Amino acid sequence: MLNAVLALSRNQKRTVFLAFDVLALTLTCWMSFALRYGEWDAEGFVHWPAYLIAPVVAVPVFVKLGLYRAITRYIGPHALWTVLKAVTLFVLIWAMLTYFIGFEQRIPRSVIPIYWFIALVVIGGSRLLARWLLLQQFPGGLYRLASTDRVIIYGAGSAGRQLATALESASDLSAVVFVDDDPALAGLEVHGLRIYPPEKLEWLIEHFDVSEVLLAMPSASRTRRRELLALLEPLPVKVLTLPGLSDIASGRVNISDIREIEIADVLGREEVAPDSQLMAANIRGQHVLVTGAGGSIGSELCRQIIAQQPERLVFFERSEYALYQIDQELRPLCMQGGIELVAVLGSVTDTSLLERTLSHYRIDTLYHAAAYKHVPIVERNMVVGVRNNLLGTLATAQSALAAEVKNFVLISSDKAVRPTNVMGATKRCAELVLQALAEVPGHCTRFAIVRFGNVLGSSGSVIPLFRQQIVEGGPVTVTHPEMTRYFMTIPEAAALVIQAGAMAESGNVFVLDMGQPVRIREMAEQMIRLAGFSVRDEQHPDGDIGIEFTGLRDGEKLYEELLIGDNVTGTSHPMIMKANEESLSFSQLRPMLQRIEACCESYDCDGLRALLLELVSGYQPQHAIRDPLHRPPRVH
Repeated sequence: MLNAVLALSRNQKRTVFLAFDVLALTLTCWMSFALRYGEWDAEGFVHWPAYLIAPVVAVPVFVKLGLYRAITRYIGPHALWTVLKAVTLFVLIWAMLTYFIGFEQRIPRSVIPIYWFIALVVIGGSRLLARWLLLQQFPGGLYRLASTDRVIIYGAGSAGRQLATALESASDLSAVVFVDDDPALAGLEVHGLRIYPPEKLEWLIEHFDVSEVLLAMPSASRTRRRELLALLEPLPVKVLTLPGLSDIASGRVNISDIREIEIADVLGREEVAPDSQLMAANIRGQHVLVTGAGGSIGSELCRQIIAQQPERLVFFERSEYALYQIDQELRPLCMQGGIELVAVLGSVTDTSLLERTLSHYRIDTLYHAAAYKHVPIVERNMVVGVRNNLLGTLATAQSALAAEVKNFVLISSDKAVRPTNVMGATKRCAELVLQALAEVPGHCTRFAIVRFGNVLGSSGSVIPLFRQQIVEGGPVTVTHPEMTRYFMTIPEAAALVIQAGAMAESGNVFVLDMGQPVRIREMAEQMIRLAGFSVRDEQHPDGDIGIEFTGLRDGEKLYEELLIGDNVTGTSHPMIMKANEESLSFSQLRPMLQRIEACCESYDCDGLRALLLELVSGYQPQHAIRDPLHRPPRVH
């Protein structure tokens, strides 16, 4: 019966309420007289015309005051105030009308307040009862019969309450209960939703057929969020979250704030707040240039540089589309902050363009983020990779010297440590170039190198690939079951790069604290479960999404390292260490760089590999040269 009523259209439901009110007001009018006289027939039903007049007066008043416009599921204080006004006005009109009509036996005055009270209880109570049935007995109301997802809100604080309010107008999500860690809140209700302790989660998910859990705890520490995700991960639900408090600046929570769980919430450690003095030291009021400004790290560097109020910021990028995107995103912020923004399209191998740009815009600080970083691609494009990553860094550094740039910061990689691939070898060579130039006397440029591992969500990284594969139903491809990697969020990496650059003495190699290495297979499993699916493996052959091992790609290592040896010392920043790496003088390096450049011009891949093996300590290629244009020497 109740399901049939729930399935009616909105107009049909209004008709049901109207019919109920007509019947209820007639009966409550009779009841008022019966109570007054203390008899069920109320003096032989002598006042029966008054019973019939009541709904005739009430319905127009209720319609006029919008009593039938309120949606039962969202009835709140405003709707109940409307009920109070409507019933009060109706009873007054009814009383005056019956008085002027002048029945044979006058209506006792005490009937009026009795009728007002009973009518208020019945009309208001019927709405509250209907709302209770929808929200408690049938969580989500009509949405139980539709395809709307029913969700649990984890966190009954301010953000959770705002989220519940926002969900009232959502067409695709319907909140059924709250869950909160505070035992004092258990059993209470907020916005008509009961609050349960976390121990009830599994039962709630099954009882209410919940498909998603929304984490409404933006102020929780990352450690606490990891604990919550560990609790939710085994459950058959998709986990969504709100951004941190810093991202909810308006103080209000909207449906658009809900996002999928980022793997950073699972893997990331507590971040150390940036040192404001270090962040501003090489930027505020200065002229700053970022190479590779359209890339993942380069674009985040630009965002954080703008926050430090430079006088001028120059984007230097070889991809027209990437340059257009970052320019479109950040130009309004620069205009708002009075920062001059310049977008330069060009390659870091173009020495004349670099020198002209650095000199013309009087650059004080340069962040060199331009590099080819995808290991298998660089492996199959060896010459281009060497030219861009090594010779491009050399050209940029020499141009900085010529333009008297004060600060030069190179973004390096953990793959530079005992590399097994061309990309890592070129990054270590780039480090050697800056270390050598730092020792050349007579210049004012301070060179710094910052080395770190993978960043979460960067272009071409494994996280977006896994997410896409999960959306497509799998399988999720992992190269090797034992592969591990270090991970850091892009904003944290960019902030630490800026701070390390400000701490540097010329030639320093800084290593960022990447935390503990992460097993890629476990990360893939977590992403599958947090998306609401189960992992299909030998123990669980009926799982939703499987993991497929594809084998190591060209140049890949099972484990990455951040230090060539144990030669590391701490700094004043807890997340930044200084590595004392071996270096060469520029007089030793120059002839080898000239030979590398000659090999690139002649496309001599064998010569390049030999030079990289000579230059880079610990370089151990795992296979033959993969460049498709490579011509092996003939064997006579």
